Amino acid sequence: MSGSQRTPGSTPIEDYAVLGDLGTAALVSRGGSVDWLCLPRFDSHACFAALLGTPENGRWLLGPVDPDTKTTRRYVDDSFVLETTHETPTGVVTVVDVMPLADGRADVVRRITGVTGTVRMRHEWIVRFGYGRTRPWVSRHKEEREAGVDEIITAVAGPDMIVLRGARLPHAENGHHVDEFDVTEGDTLTFATTWFRSHESTPPPLHVTDRIKDTIGRTHQWASHHDYDGPYLEAVTRSLLVLRLLSHGVTGGIVAAPTTSLPEDFGGERNWDYRFCWLRDAALTLEALLGCGYVEETESWRQWLLRAVAGDPEDLQIMYCVDGARDLPERELDHLPGYAGSRPVRIGNGAVGQRQTDVLGEVMIALEHARQQGLTENEDSWNLQRALVDNLAEHWQQADNGLWEIRGPLRHFTHSRVMVWAAFDRAIQAVEEHGLDGPVDRWRELRDVVRAEVMEKGWNEEKQTFVQHYDTTEVDASLLTLSGVGFIAGDDPRMLGTIRAVERELLRDGLVLRYRTDSGVDGLAGDEHPFLACSFWLVVAYAKAGMVAEATALMDRLVGLVNDVGLLSEEYDPVHRRMAGNFPQAFSHLTLVGAALALAEATGKARHAPH
Repeated sequence: MSGSQRTPGSTPIEDYAVLGDLGTAALVSRGGSVDWLCLPRFDSHACFAALLGTPENGRWLLGPVDPDTKTTRRYVDDSFVLETTHETPTGVVTVVDVMPLADGRADVVRRITGVTGTVRMRHEWIVRFGYGRTRPWVSRHKEEREAGVDEIITAVAGPDMIVLRGARLPHAENGHHVDEFDVTEGDTLTFATTWFRSHESTPPPLHVTDRIKDTIGRTHQWASHHDYDGPYLEAVTRSLLVLRLLSHGVTGGIVAAPTTSLPEDFGGERNWDYRFCWLRDAALTLEALLGCGYVEETESWRQWLLRAVAGDPEDLQIMYCVDGARDLPERELDHLPGYAGSRPVRIGNGAVGQRQTDVLGEVMIALEHARQQGLTENEDSWNLQRALVDNLAEHWQQADNGLWEIRGPLRHFTHSRVMVWAAFDRAIQAVEEHGLDGPVDRWRELRDVVRAEVMEKGWNEEKQTFVQHYDTTEVDASLLTLSGVGFIAGDDPRMLGTIRAVERELLRDGLVLRYRTDSGVDGLAGDEHPFLACSFWLVVAYAKAGMVAEATALMDRLVGLVNDVGLLSEEYDPVHRRMAGNFPQAFSHLTLVGAALALAEATGKARHAPH
């Protein structure tokens, strides 16, 4: 992306890259600072939290001392092994950062290699458990190995312990561990930070070279299995990899983002915790993966869903913890100043108790897509879906908070009503096309009733557009999805009118806002920036309307907004050319994939590569 305006006091969001091991993720800056890491799980507390505060809140820095440094970076092949090259006036070094996969451990490995000349490096290892609040007890120990005795540093607080290994360990200085050293051509220095439970024995050292090679190989192999071969292939592949990175390899839960409280409004209150599993976001992720040939991931998530929502359908939540746990109360962390002074910093998410009637529609769409791809239902999986649809049949008329988790009054949001229609429609398909059992006559009747209601109350004849909810003339970007879910044809005059209304009322410098915040619908102070998923929805709407030139132009611009390693945040500030919101964001990447699929279909270009 083009040069961004730096946010005072904070590293620009787009200057971060992500590392991950299918259990959790770390953010590492262009300058070499790991500023965010929750261990051992996405939704665990952070031990490096400088992202939302200062270095005193925990970070792990390995970077050049010289400020006159040119830095480039890339992911190795189709992996999240990050290779950063620092070129200083005196020499060049590379740093390889990796969180190894598939070993049941929680490690961050950093390997420095001298390429030419000599580079002075700075090492800071500042561990602060409890989201940067708790200073651990740090001590040095001797570790006996076959090759001799090595020194290690451990940091412990309560149930958590972290060990640092390396050829040259930093020394204690004012509560930090710091060091400076020269790296010359041919030198290799490796450091590893490993988390473990404090009552357990210290894990043995890794065979680092083997683990790096294996991690690259595993991720590359996974990426090679997708069958998409249409336009924007590089961006689609990286987006699919991000979606996999945000999927927990053991539980099957899919998180919305690995971060909390990166602001939608710099300096404002629109800061939320996205380290949980929204049923909607996960279902939409599966849609993107299924569209590119991945079916196994759907089975894993379906099993997670069965466990998470087991019980009375009345108790269905819109989101869960990574392991399916239900309790994620929202609270504020007063000790953190927030990214760019954006407060409060929140953990947990109060929207967990909201009614969002659209959610089941997204889930049923994804599971119907999976059936079409050959995933068979077992007794439990279909019984669960039937129970949820039957429950929806009893409560679908209730007002809700909508997909944007509006914290204002409950409304009859048009998008939510359309997704109720979609839930019944896909349940009917399950019976009619796949031979599953269900009260299909009742579902057909309800589907027709819902559609008629939306056409009557969700359409504004004077403005010639669908509206955000039944009591307003405002539009909402979620209305762009109506053709994509099959509710209305893409070239229907009512859909075309809605596209024009969105262009008229929600475009900011050519990118799409979710809705007009000054309407007061969400009950929050401040503004926000264009929501990237909404702009990708406009690409899809254009494509389905036959407006291919408009779709291509917008897609070209959106793909150009990815950072240097192919990542997207939740929102984008086109005025200051900077990313905003949690990062990297599943919603942005899954809608990128969906937009590419829709555009490939509209242009007749090859979508799927032969196996």
